[in-house]
Amino acid sequence: MSAEIRKLLVMNAITSVVTVYIGIFVNLYIWQENQRIADVSLYNMAMFVSWGAAFAAAAKLLTRFSIRLPLCLSALCGGAAFFYLMTSHLDNRTLWIVLLGLPVGAMFGLAQAAQNLGVALQGRGSEFAPYFAAVHIIVQVVSIAVPIASAKVIDGFGYGGSFALMLAFLALMLVVSARMPRIRLRKPEDPAEARRFGQFGARLAFGRPGARWIVLSLMAAGVFMQFQNLFALLFTFSVTQNKLLIALLNVAYTLSSLLGLWLYRRFRSGEMRWLWLGNGLLAAGFLIALLQEPAALIVSNVLTTIGMFYFSTVWNAQQFRYIEFAGAASQASFLVWRECILIATRCALLAMTMSLTRLQGVGFVTIVGITIACMLVIPLVQSKAMRALQGSYPVQASPEAPSPVGS
Repeated sequence: MSAEIRKLLVMNAITSVVTVYIGIFVNLYIWQENQRIADVSLYNMAMFVSWGAAFAAAAKLLTRFSIRLPLCLSALCGGAAFFYLMTSHLDNRTLWIVLLGLPVGAMFGLAQAAQNLGVALQGRGSEFAPYFAAVHIIVQVVSIAVPIASAKVIDGFGYGGSFALMLAFLALMLVVSARMPRIRLRKPEDPAEARRFGQFGARLAFGRPGARWIVLSLMAAGVFMQFQNLFALLFTFSVTQNKLLIALLNVAYTLSSLLGLWLYRRFRSGEMRWLWLGNGLLAAGFLIALLQEPAALIVSNVLTTIGMFYFSTVWNAQQFRYIEFAGAASQASFLVWRECILIATRCALLAMTMSLTRLQGVGFVTIVGITIACMLVIPLVQSKAMRALQGSYPVQASPEAPSPVGS
């Protein structure tokens, strides 16, 4: 990987610390009050709406400024969120949850836009799979250290102490953002593309072979990724609310993902086979969760963690490979629309969960069925999209799965 891509990995490591903390302990902080699925769903919905708006705004900023600005703004939004957690106590809980989700979503959206657009503009086809696999490894390492350290800090100093610790990491992010490569969207030399520069239209985003299959893949992925993201947490919270035990369970999930990484490196196989395997493990995990026994919920999370590793490594690499030979304006438009479609379908799934009062019953089973159906569609439409693109562009879709580590 190039020096610029490595710098993006450093920033990713810093943001991952805050992301993992928020993903576990801010959701737990909200859940512990009334143990309502609707509260957690509302927070996540507010977060994703803000995330999408911030992502689009960051893409617009990158037509004039480098990725340093949105990364800096991301750190400031994160700081505002933790300051709000430390100081605000509203009687209207619904309003309090929404107002918390907005700066958290802005932080994620700004950071993701800067990093994804940076990778798309700076990376080459052979770097995408190693980059996303390295990102996944960083997340796994952070996922071992952060929950245990945070649980200890919360036990010793309360949630306020852990919020202050996250503010320190956001201050570090602010400093490191000034050292990031000066990657920005350059105005295309081609007059036709130059006229549409900064507009991020749908036609510019999806004016390539296989676009309809990519859109279907994005819509399906948003549903199942949000299900896995939300219910992996709620399954864990249903087993125990002891913070150290939650941290140790997350360590177990991380170790299972590292087992998946070892198998990924040990057995060379085609990309689509890994994608199908990942989806199969995810489907099995979702079905096992229907048993509602604590042991079944833990096994479910182990299977879906391994499955998500295989899915995310292949699917993200293929998505970025799809736009490798597009112009900068087309790449930016695609990534903005990609994020918006994922967020829209994530919110659709969250809306379905708002009426749930427990992790069982007809409503929950129906959501599981919809999720599995969406998930199994992805390898079919993804392969159609890549075949359509290969007929028009020399896309580097290697027959074997790329190594998840590289330089």
